[in-house]
Amino acid sequence: MKKYDKLVKNAAGRIVPTIINGEEHIAFKGVKKHKPDGRKYAPQIASCIDYPDDGNKQLASLKEALIKAGLKDGMTISTHHHFRNGDLITNQIFDIAKELGVKDLRWYPSASFPCQEHLIPYLEDGTINRIEGSMNGPLGKFASEGKMKGLAVLRSHGGRYQAIQDGEVQIDIAVIAAPTADMFGNANGVDGPAACGLLGFALGDSQYADKVIVVTDNIVPFPCIPWQIHGNYVDYVVKVDKVGLPEKIISGTTQITKSPDRLLIAEMTAKFCEATGLIYDGFSYQAGAGGTALSIGNYFGDILRKNNWKASFIRAGSNEYPVKLLEEGYVKYILDGQTFDLEGVRSMRENPNHVNTSPFTSYNYHGKGNFASMVDVVVLGATEVDVNFNANVVTHSDGYLLHGIGGWQNCLFSKCTILPIPLFRDRIPVVVDEVTTLCGPGELIDVIVTERGIAINPRRTDLIEKARHSGLPIKTIEELKEEAEAICGVPKKPELEDEIVAVIKWVDGTIIDSVRKVKS
Repeated sequence: MKKYDKLVKNAAGRIVPTIINGEEHIAFKGVKKHKPDGRKYAPQIASCIDYPDDGNKQLASLKEALIKAGLKDGMTISTHHHFRNGDLITNQIFDIAKELGVKDLRWYPSASFPCQEHLIPYLEDGTINRIEGSMNGPLGKFASEGKMKGLAVLRSHGGRYQAIQDGEVQIDIAVIAAPTADMFGNANGVDGPAACGLLGFALGDSQYADKVIVVTDNIVPFPCIPWQIHGNYVDYVVKVDKVGLPEKIISGTTQITKSPDRLLIAEMTAKFCEATGLIYDGFSYQAGAGGTALSIGNYFGDILRKNNWKASFIRAGSNEYPVKLLEEGYVKYILDGQTFDLEGVRSMRENPNHVNTSPFTSYNYHGKGNFASMVDVVVLGATEVDVNFNANVVTHSDGYLLHGIGGWQNCLFSKCTILPIPLFRDRIPVVVDEVTTLCGPGELIDVIVTERGIAINPRRTDLIEKARHSGLPIKTIEELKEEAEAICGVPKKPELEDEIVAVIKWVDGTIIDSVRKVKS
């Protein structure tokens, strides 16, 4: 089977394949140009005849569960990443597959992390054919060097749910690592010694997979309340000694940045939002868990306190900083998609206004609306931005595929998308003529904030007018690029081969760009 075939130029001008790993796909048509038809995918109908009347679905081991689930060559195995770099179960799944001699598996994670570098030998020997999911660190490097047997497919969090719901990816076996569960398979992430917050990334897997295995180290009497995963979807429950390392859910640095440049970017972002009226009593926002984003959230909090305003909701990634605002009464709700520290876990467990959500409610573009477009301000990062405001979040300036998309693409549909980024990293300009990999179209990106100036997308004439007398250093995107090049020189383009090693999906399931092999 060829990795890819039928190359076409999509609406963004990017060359992409429309046959991927033997399956047909659609090239990107433009923002809001592709509408699906048909009905949602559905797994096989189950019957209570096949399940114990006493509700006890426990099996002795993960190996037994995988065998009973019918693990065989060519299957699609899904996992979630709520334990982030503290995941202990995924490696075990493929250890068992290797032991059983199973080959050619598609691994469909909601994201992968450096702790799964253990799987590289299985990618080399054909136990795993390919990864269809966000890749961080060593696995992304492996794919960039063209070593994966199949073609990698990267989707946003919402795009992953969309692909499951639409039947684009049919999961044979979903393995859900859960901090707490009962014998019936009801499960949550807020209780137990390995509590990690929520399990929303596994929701679609539980609903649509043919077989579902819940793995936990904390079995409680029925009913496990709250149940974030419903036991009615679950086939087998397995108890292990340790399901995950909750201390490793921390995302990179969940500490306020100490970099003077990054603090300046954060302060300018908050001042811009205040000066242009983006912050008001009842506004909503989303910011990430990196040091700069945390600083921006803190500045937002200061503005709320100063004016005695209350945010209607924060879309999160939660950590201690939005939790503090919630507990002080300056935020009505946290709508949480992923928990980034143990304070976030505690808050979700204790506070009914700290609500667990999933990619279905927050991000799925093939739904009857989602939360993303209802957010007033979203603050995101990027590895590159070009003069047309297009942005890249998956490859570095050297072309290596070292980051995942996460919910980044989905958030672009907010009322105002701001990218606070340094003008250069390691003396390499971040604002360039053309991004290496297109992840988000410029028409959806409103403002770029750097330590040396703020560029507003010319489409946003309203923001340009409001910022005119703000006293902030408003510049064009071309001026920012020229300033970066005056300091660092014109950056070299990455040395890439013609071979495609991965494709980037847009939120509607179409292919927005290809990632090419890095020259060795």
